[in-house]
Formats: sequence, C-alpha cells, structure tokens
Amino acid sequence: MIWWRGGTVGAVRRRWRGAVELDVRVGDQELRALAYPALVGEPRPGDRVLLNIGALAMGLGTGGYALVVALPDRLPDDPPGPVDRSGGHAVKARYTPLQPILLAVEEEASPHHEVMAAAESLDELPVVTADLHSAVPAILAGVLADRPDARVAYLMTDGGALPAWFSRTLDALSGSLAGVVTVGQAFGGDLEATSLHSGLLAARHVLRADVAIVAQGPGNLGTGTAWGFSGVAAGEAVNAAAALGGRPIGALRVSDADPRPRHYGVSHHSLTAYGRVALAGADLVLPDGLPAPLAAEIDRALASLPERHRVVRVPVAGLDEALRALPVRLSTMGRDLDADHAYFLTAAAAGRHAAGLIPGHGAGEHLTQLPRAAGGDERDIDAVTPR
Repeated sequence: MIWWRGGTVGAVRRRWRGAVELDVRVGDQELRALAYPALVGEPRPGDRVLLNIGALAMGLGTGGYALVVALPDRLPDDPPGPVDRSGGHAVKARYTPLQPILLAVEEEASPHHEVMAAAESLDELPVVTADLHSAVPAILAGVLADRPDARVAYLMTDGGALPAWFSRTLDALSGSLAGVVTVGQAFGGDLEATSLHSGLLAARHVLRADVAIVAQGPGNLGTGTAWGFSGVAAGEAVNAAAALGGRPIGALRVSDADPRPRHYGVSHHSLTAYGRVALAGADLVLPDGLPAPLAAEIDRALASLPERHRVVRVPVAGLDEALRALPVRLSTMGRDLDADHAYFLTAAAAGRHAAGLIPGHGAGEHLTQLPRAAGGDERDIDAVTPR
C-alpha cells in the first residue's frame, strides 16, 4: 500500500539528469524528496506536493527519499503536438498512476524502426551480465582500462528502479557510455526498448556498441530465499545474449566482506542465476590474485556449476587504478572500494575480459581457463555517487 503525505517544498537542492532533490516540509518534519520533472513538472519553493513516503518510512531502498507524486496546484502542460502516435505509444510502468508514454526504438514512428526491423544478430557482441547496479561502473572501468575507445552500452532491466533518472551513477558516467537502453518496464534511457532482446539489438545496431552491460537499476529486491531475488534476471540475460548470437560473460558477485554467509565467496545469487537459470554457456570471470581463503571458497562453490560455463581468470594489473579513476565513488551495500575490493575487482575483470573479445583486440589472449575442482531485504540502492 501507499503511505500518502502532503507537504510544501522548502528548497530545491542538487540536480542530476532527469531528477531533482528537494527539502519538503511535512507537518513538523523536513523530508528529503525526489522529483522527476518529466513526470510531475518542475518543483519550486513554496509548491504544494503530494508524496509517497512508504519506502522511506520503512527504511527500504529508495536512497532515503520520499517520492513526489504530483504538484497538484501546478500541473505540467500536456506534451506538444497532436494526440496521435507520432511521438510514440509505448507505455511503461503500465497501468500505474504515473505510466509514461514513450517512443520505443522498435516502433513505426521511431527513426530506427527500419534498422530494428532488420536486426537479427548481435554479431558476437560481448554482453556482460551482473546482479547489482553497483557493478556497472566497475565493469565499465575494466573495459575502458584496455580499450579506452570502446563504445559501451548499458541496458537497464526492470528488476530495480524503473526510472533511469534515479541513478546518479548513470548521470556521472554519461560521457563514458555510448548510451543507456531502458528495457521492459524501465524507462528514461537514451533509448527505450520493449524487451531485453530488442534492447540488445538496439545497443549493437543503433548505438553501435562494442560491449553491452546488462544489469538491473538501483534497488535490488531480495528475500533471503533461493529464488526470491530480482537478480535472477542475470541468468535470463545470458540466455538472451546467446539466443541473439552474442558472447555472454557473467560478472560474479564475489565478496569476503559481506557478513551474510549466503553472500560470502560467490553469492548464492550468482550461483542460482548462472547455475540454474542460464541455460546457455557463459564465460564466468575471476581476477587473479584474490586472497587465498576467498579463492578457495570460490573454487569450491564454482565446482558445482554446469559444464556449459567456462570459468576464466584474467590479470588485474591496472584495474585498481582504473577503478579509482572513475568519476563516481564506488559503493555496494554500504561498502566502498577498499571495504569490498574483491567485489569491484571481480566486476572490473569481467569488463577486461569483454574488452579482450572485441574484434581486432586479440580476443581472449589475456585469459587462462580455471581448472574445475572435482566432483530479509537485499537491497543495493544507487549508492555509487559522483565524487
């Protein structure tokens, strides 16, 4: 259910692409709120606002924000032009009160319709899949460390935040990405796609990407059960990439800092997504030089994965420097780069492996195959913030 509140804007604070942060007075409280001007209009000090405070009140993964539902006394103007389908008719966040009507990259009114109608293959495009949004900048760092000229597209799935505008990370990385494609019910990217499959084709044939990264937006949902987590979609992304002739690469969720046993070593999220959901083979990447106890636990866990996957190890020289040079501060589950170094280094290694598979880059020369051994609420809000 929704926890409704009315309030008054006291101050307009920082902005990033697609979002504005506000101070809102609600009774004798001052709340931090977030508005998406494309949905609700441009808030100003003194405006009366209608808020949804449920996730904030419960301490869930909204980054500590109440969300602006409407400016009831000053509604935004209708979109310009006639009421027809020339500006797009793709509805996302469908049948919710704030459903936006957008131009999908595939539809007839799109300037890319003919390209998308003819697109059938990814032409061996390296596709890196990840469980958490916080892995995205680290994967990007790994790609660009070896191929600074590479065009990298990010496909944001709808397991977490639906508006791409929520992510300050994407705003900070806008100069480093070839573009953002929001797929499924997610929206607000540079391109809108109906499905992950068409989004991958758009990344390859419209954005001309050399590498695609697929991960949910901020706000991972999990329940502590084997199947009840939104990151299961990482396995489905492997299947989509393989079905379209791409090269699936799995970024493993690795940690020796997470206090929860199910996430120590290789997270059960990765083991389920890649071990049981992904029916196509993928390259699962590990960095060289992980601490010995962590490496041993990882080897034990990965020994249970199906033989269709290939576990590969890549060198890490220069990856730490690439991670520290990012224009965002890395954070996952409240832990920064130094507090969970293995997590970010593993994601960057997956990016480096993808860079090595770009045609003309000595594909795969950097890797060695790793021999197999015998035989509550889980949220990751967009804590990756601009420096």
